[in-house]
Amino acid sequence: MKTDQDLLRYDPTRTYAWNYDQRPEPVDVEIPACPGEWTFCGLTVDSPLGVPAGPLLNGAWILYYASLGFDVLTYKTARSAHRECYPPPNLQPVDAQSLAGREASVACAQEMTGSWAVSFGMPSKSPDVWRRDVEWTRQHLPKNKVLSVSVVGTVQPGWSLEQLADDYAKCARWAVESGADCIETNFSCPNVSTCDGQLFQQPADAAQVAARVRDAIGDVPYILKLGHVLEEAAATTLLDAVAPYANTLAMTNSVATTVQNADGELLFDGQPRGICGDATRAASIAQTRLFAGLIQRKGLPLTLVGVGGASTAAQVRDYLDAGAESVHIATAAMVDPTVAIRIRRGMSA
Repeated sequence: MKTDQDLLRYDPTRTYAWNYDQRPEPVDVEIPACPGEWTFCGLTVDSPLGVPAGPLLNGAWILYYASLGFDVLTYKTARSAHRECYPPPNLQPVDAQSLAGREASVACAQEMTGSWAVSFGMPSKSPDVWRRDVEWTRQHLPKNKVLSVSVVGTVQPGWSLEQLADDYAKCARWAVESGADCIETNFSCPNVSTCDGQLFQQPADAAQVAARVRDAIGDVPYILKLGHVLEEAAATTLLDAVAPYANTLAMTNSVATTVQNADGELLFDGQPRGICGDATRAASIAQTRLFAGLIQRKGLPLTLVGVGGASTAAQVRDYLDAGAESVHIATAAMVDPTVAIRIRRGMSA
């Protein structure tokens, strides 16, 4: 078997296209059992560990991380048309402690020490490419693994909300037809300023899109990916709007702020970028706890996915204790592909 150092990782010094083309092979490694009974979106799984939309660029990357102990694999957000990635840097290390969501900016760091600013812009292969790849992935993914496909609408100039909703629904239907076990709609991308990246901030609009997607996919399990919500009132309004349509809410899709270099200049043309990794964990656990409390109080049949900064068994337990059904790991998995194996060992101890 390859050593940890030999395992393929996303290389932030290379382009998105270069990383897409690497196509790692599954590895032969013993995966520790994870004690307990676990579900995701009503589906039985072997652990609460998954990978959110982002690191898994195509089917090869999904099979690779499945072989390394992850049980819910989320296909990187797909669109109804080809979309190029933003120019580098796509992963900029930052010097950030625990973010609360009201920071004006964070400083660049020379090396990755736990958190980075993510700037991809939700790139996508054309539908004929990703639909074939999703079908191939489901055929080769072990049956006990869940394939979730993340989709987003691609707003065009002059489009109405109804047209955007139709585009979301079309992508979701395509993903189901290609073999997705469940569908995620990305209602939050801090790197995209148009409404397709900010729907979670517009509850009525989010509900209209979610309703259209639900009609398109029938009874297929449905996840909404949400951004950072600071206030209980906003969380309540959003929850009331989308609860009739979703099975699961995934949170938090990073904490957004601007990024400043050593000379005081703002990167990314001064536009906010999502900060991912260790610095977001406290905020995401707090949001998970907030939504879990509201769900319990209202008696809603919704489950939660905790996302943000988890890299140890203790941190996974913190999310579970806060009310998450499942915990999905992106940053730590990109830095160390064996993180799920380490977490499983820790949860078995």
